[in-house]
Amino acid sequence: MAAKEKALVIVESPAKATTIKKYLGAGYTVKASVGHVKDLPKSKMGVDVANGFTPEYEVIRGKGKIITDIKKAAKGVDIVYLAPDPDREGEAIAWHLAEEIRPSNPNIKRILFNEITKRGITEALATPSELDVHKFDAQQARRILDRLVGYEISPILWKKVRRGLSAGRVQSVAVRIIVERERAVAAFQAVEYWSIECSALGKNPPPFRLKLAKLDGQTAKAKAELAAGGTARAVAEALKSAAFTVEKIDRKERKKNPQAPFITSRLQQEGARKLRFTAKKTMALAQRLYEGLELGDEGPTGLITYMRTDSTRLSVDAVTEARAYIAERYGAESLPDEPVVYKTKKQAQDAHEAIRPTSMKYDPETVRKLLAASAGADAEKAHDIEDQVRLYQLIWNRFVACQMKPAVYDLTSIDVTAGRAGLRATGQVMKFAGFTAVYEESVDDAPTGAAASGPVGSGGDEEEAESGLLPEVSEGETLKLLDLKPEQHFTQPPPRFTEASLVKELEEKGIGRPSTYANILSTVQDRGYVEKKETRFFPTTLGTKVNDLLVESFPDILDVTFTAGMEDDLDKVEEGSVNWVKLLERFYQPFKIDLDRAVIQMKDLKREEIPTEHNCEKCGSTMVIKFGRNGEFLACSGYPACKNTKEFVRNPDGTIGIAPVSSTSEICETCGAPLVVKRGRFGEFLACSTYPECKQTRPISLGVACPKKCGGFLTEKRSRRGKVFFGCSSYAKTACDFVSWDRPIPEPCPQCGAEFLVKKESRKGIRIRCISDGCGYVNEPASVAAEGDAA
Repeated sequence: MAAKEKALVIVESPAKATTIKKYLGAGYTVKASVGHVKDLPKSKMGVDVANGFTPEYEVIRGKGKIITDIKKAAKGVDIVYLAPDPDREGEAIAWHLAEEIRPSNPNIKRILFNEITKRGITEALATPSELDVHKFDAQQARRILDRLVGYEISPILWKKVRRGLSAGRVQSVAVRIIVERERAVAAFQAVEYWSIECSALGKNPPPFRLKLAKLDGQTAKAKAELAAGGTARAVAEALKSAAFTVEKIDRKERKKNPQAPFITSRLQQEGARKLRFTAKKTMALAQRLYEGLELGDEGPTGLITYMRTDSTRLSVDAVTEARAYIAERYGAESLPDEPVVYKTKKQAQDAHEAIRPTSMKYDPETVRKLLAASAGADAEKAHDIEDQVRLYQLIWNRFVACQMKPAVYDLTSIDVTAGRAGLRATGQVMKFAGFTAVYEESVDDAPTGAAASGPVGSGGDEEEAESGLLPEVSEGETLKLLDLKPEQHFTQPPPRFTEASLVKELEEKGIGRPSTYANILSTVQDRGYVEKKETRFFPTTLGTKVNDLLVESFPDILDVTFTAGMEDDLDKVEEGSVNWVKLLERFYQPFKIDLDRAVIQMKDLKREEIPTEHNCEKCGSTMVIKFGRNGEFLACSGYPACKNTKEFVRNPDGTIGIAPVSSTSEICETCGAPLVVKRGRFGEFLACSTYPECKQTRPISLGVACPKKCGGFLTEKRSRRGKVFFGCSSYAKTACDFVSWDRPIPEPCPQCGAEFLVKKESRKGIRIRCISDGCGYVNEPASVAAEGDAA
């Protein structure tokens, strides 16, 4: 920027804006768009298919004032720098901002921050560019594809299953992968196999373990012979009388190389394995580390490079810093002669560096101390800081390790003959720790079918070597058999997906892109298609039904290869080698044929329902499982003649049980029948037990009268987005607008005598306070946890 020239820098995040301000001079103004400012409309499809898929963008509700402020600021400067994130999403934000700003100031440039540091910002401002139309087209094509699929398929799901469901071009394929894995688990038939291990002693102690590896010189024959217990025991009996002779000893050195620095998908996988973070949480924390955290007197500081990347490339400066740190911290013996260079995958875009610390000045312990000082006594903030530091430590360690020497092991294998059998012992000891002094990658789930092979016939795979030294023995030496044990095993079904293994599966199959994985995983859960139990993904009944319907009606959309190919085509749009409109035309023509056929096929079909073993006590018809806004429920198949419904539970044996009715002592004001507790879209409520003959309902009281003295009482409510809040029961009658986000407790304030207290639950415990603004009564977590639970 020329001297005395004024500039406006626009980013999408207020946190990023705060960090950037400290590095810029007085001539710069920094504004935040707070994410996207324009999008397709919510009330209609907003895509003119007949006119070249022209999108109809509109300003997002609530963003009008932000745009007005930005346009006003743009008028008073010489140049506008658009600096949203350096990816397709960021390019779309920049493009829409430019459309709004251009009438106020046409002098607009694009700058990209790989890291929010003095160096990163200076380099970006020194190399401004024009907006990237190809990158914007790629994002626009993705957005339109997703809108076409969601907007045109979802109504079919509404007619066939229930209203409110949605289909997604990528999320539906992810659900299919989970459903098919569940079916593979259900169809799996365990196969019996046996292993034989023994303990032997040579001239020199200690004893060591041997595993059967071959029979009659063949590994495959050993597996076949040990498929049944009878033959395994026969082999074991023969071994008891056989002479154990050392046939061969093999000693060699093995090196284990460090892993490349993190790319987005690997960070999400390791965050799940090592830290038990969801992909969504990992990316949210990484975003904060990238945008900047308050480090005491240092102010807001960006700690890592941009976290959405598929490249393992590292800058020369970063590697130089890392090597200096390694030499000082771990010694010259841990430093390779030359910097380690990692190859980026062929299909990677390689637009940004790998994820790494922005400076070796901020080691994890230093960051922890500076952040802790800024948190003070705020326990909730301290918890957030700990998660941030844990993820930063993971990124730091991986980066440092990637520039260190390999770990070195001394590997020994001993082959022993005993009659017709061959046995093997393996052992390894670490000779040089190398990079493992800093970091070791977690182990994945066993791949599908791996368990079926069993331990027999491993052939002494080096990766299966046991830790520890083997005793000194010599070839030809006779060993003494100490014990021998045949052991029965059964092959295991393929494992259900975890966050880490599902991200890996999506990456390997080319479904979505690393920047979309976190959103895919959270969306399929939020929409009720998938649920997580003990870290594993299970498809719900709803998810399975929706998947089967989509696979039958839209085989291409739900095809893994087709979806992966579409991702490749979007990459080509970004490269400029494929026109985005032509891409949409190729997609839409067969899609429209499938869509029209599905509409015709489903026109006269009833909604999806699952028959059960229960009959309606009112008319005798079969009770079926239906899908509603609040989940599954039992309904009479005679609907609409009979409107009987019930809640149900799934028993451990897979059968359906009728959920017990929660009766109350309350009486219906209309007919005098008892009221029962029912669950609806906005939470629990009281309803007449004779429904549908009597449709009287009433909210459930929390035992607290409305403080506005309107005659109502306070009750739990849910917003349209599902968030719990507490309001007055008289809202519908008197429009009483009392609302509290904290749960009212029917206890008077011990300090001012107010009629009730409110309770708030958070990670740091339960906090009870007075509802009166002028009172200030607070009962802190340590002293009220038990009382709060009771309340």
